Amino acid sequence: MGIAAVLKRDRVRGGEIVSALLQAEGVRHVFGIIDGTYFGMYSTFAQHGISLITPRHETSAVHMAGAYARSTGQLGVCMASNGPGVANALPGVAVENAEGNRVLLITSCRREGIIYPDRGGTFQYFPQVDVTAPMTKWSCAVPSVERLSEILRRAFRVLWTGRPGVVHVDVPESIMNGKFEIDPAWLRLEGHRGSRERIAAPEEQVRQAVRLIGRAKRPLIHAGSGVIHAGACDELMELAKLIEAPITTSWGARAAVDERVANVVPMQYIDAVNVARCTADLVLVIGSRLGETDWWGKPPYWGQPDRQQLIQADLDGECLGAHRPANLAIQADAKELLTQLIREHRARTPVFDLSARSAFVEGVRTACTVRRKKLDKQLSDRGVPMHPAHVATVCRQTFADDAILVIDGGNTAIWANFYHEVRTPGTLLSTPKMGMLGAGVAQALGAKVAHPTRQVYCIIGDGAMGFHQQEIETAIRNDLPVIYLVLCDKQWGMVKMNQQFALKPVKTLLKKSLSAQETINADLHETRFDDLARAMGAHGERVGDPAGLAGAIQRSLATGRCSVIHVDVDPVKHMWAPNLKTFKDMHEEPAG
Repeated sequence: MGIAAVLKRDRVRGGEIVSALLQAEGVRHVFGIIDGTYFGMYSTFAQHGISLITPRHETSAVHMAGAYARSTGQLGVCMASNGPGVANALPGVAVENAEGNRVLLITSCRREGIIYPDRGGTFQYFPQVDVTAPMTKWSCAVPSVERLSEILRRAFRVLWTGRPGVVHVDVPESIMNGKFEIDPAWLRLEGHRGSRERIAAPEEQVRQAVRLIGRAKRPLIHAGSGVIHAGACDELMELAKLIEAPITTSWGARAAVDERVANVVPMQYIDAVNVARCTADLVLVIGSRLGETDWWGKPPYWGQPDRQQLIQADLDGECLGAHRPANLAIQADAKELLTQLIREHRARTPVFDLSARSAFVEGVRTACTVRRKKLDKQLSDRGVPMHPAHVATVCRQTFADDAILVIDGGNTAIWANFYHEVRTPGTLLSTPKMGMLGAGVAQALGAKVAHPTRQVYCIIGDGAMGFHQQEIETAIRNDLPVIYLVLCDKQWGMVKMNQQFALKPVKTLLKKSLSAQETINADLHETRFDDLARAMGAHGERVGDPAGLAGAIQRSLATGRCSVIHVDVDPVKHMWAPNLKTFKDMHEEPAG
C-alpha cells in the first residue's frame, strides 16, 4: 500500500500517515519496542512494506538504527513510547547523534491538552522534546494532526541536510491512534524527500585547490567520517593515487580505506601517522572536524601552520578553520568535491614531482611495517588464557574480507583496533567519538539487518557485553546470525590500570597488576557468556587457548544462528594494551 491507496480512504489513523510517509521516504525497517501509544503507526507498517524489528531495550533500537544508517548510507528509523520508553532511548540518542549517524527517532507522548505544557502530575510524561533538543540536530512536538506531515517532511529535510545526526519527532498518542478525515495535502510528495542534491564546491575553489596540491612536494589527505557518509571511499582512493599522497584517517573514518593499499597509513600505527602529518607540506582535510582524537590539528602532531598549508572541506561550514587556520576552506559534500578535484586534475594534467612524493609515501609505509612487526611479536605468546592480540588476528584470518566488524569495550577496543586490518571499506563500526560501552551489541544487529548476506561479528569486552547482553535473544528471535566474541578478564581493565598508577605507580610498574584489595571496585565476578547464549537459544562456546579460537569461529559460522564465544584472556596482559600513554596524552592540550 502506498500514499495513493491511503488517499482513497475516508478516515485514517494518524499513525498510518507516518507509515505512508516513511514508505515514500524509502524506509524498509524500523527498530523499536511495541506499545499501545503508537499502535496506529506500527500496526500499519506491514501494509506499507516496513518490517518492525524489536529489541529488548530502547537504547538498543537507537543503536540498531544508527548502525543501519552508517553501513548503508540510508536513513535509520527507531521508535520509543512516551515516558519511560523515551527515557530509555536517551543514551542511544546521545551516542548516535555524536557519532553523526542519520537517525529519525519517532516517539509517542500523552494526549493533546494535558502536555506541552504539563497539566501537572500527568502519568508517564516529561518534556521529551526539551530533553532531546540539546542532543539532537532537531527535535519537535507535533501539536495537531494537521501539522503531522508538515513536521515529518521538515524532519526529512533536516536529516538530509548538513552533517548527519539524530532528529526527533514527538507525536501525541491521540494523534497516533485517532482516526481522521484525510486531507490530500497531508500526503503530498512535493518537498517531501528533503534535499538530496550534493553540495558542490565553487569551481574557482576547486581550481585553487588543484593549484595548491600541484605545488606541494609532500601532500597528504586526511579523511574524516564525512567521506563514509558521502559514500566517497572510491573517490578518496582514486585521488590519493592520482596525486601520489598518503592517506590518514580520523578514528571514525578508519573504515573508509583498504588498509593494504600502499597510500594508506592505518590509524593504529600512531608514530607513522604523526610523522606523515608533521612532514607533509600540504594537507587536504576532507569530512573531518579535526577534533581531540586528531589532536585538534595542532603541533607537535601536525606541522606548524606557517610551514604546512591546509585545505579543509566539510559539509558543516562552522567547523572550517575552527581549530587550525585554513589556507582554503571549502563547504562541500565529500564525494562531490573529490569528484571535482579528480576531474580538474585530469583536465589540467599538472606535472608533479612524483618521485619525491612516492618516496614520501614509501617512507611512511615502511614505518608502518616496522611497527607491525613489533606488534606481531605479541602473537608468539601462546599462553593460556590467551593473549588478547590473538583474537582480532584470528578473526581477520577466519572471517571473510567483507565481513563487518563491530568493536566495543575499553582495552578490548584497543587490542581489536591494533590487530584488525580493514580490507573492504565500510566494514568497521564502533563509537569512536563517545567510546560508549555496550553499544556494539545492538550495532552488530543493525549491521546484519542492513547486510543479511554478509558475516557480522562483534569483538567486545565482558564489561561492555554486560550492558546489553539481553539482545542475544533479539538476535535469535529476529534470525540475525551475529557472532559475539566476548573477551573476559573479569575486571574493568582500563579503569583498573588508571587506578593502579594513581594508587601505587611503582608497584604497578614492577608487578604489572595489583590485587582486588588494592584497587577500588575494579574487579568483576565471572559471567559464563557461552552458557548465557545457550539459555537464550544461541550457540555458545568457550575457548582460552589461541589454538582453539579459529575452530570455535568456524563452528559458530556453521550453525547459521547467533553465537557467543566466551574468550578467556590473560587479565594482566589485557590491561597493558598498546599505546596506552598515547591515549592519556590525547586528553591534554598539544604543547606545540
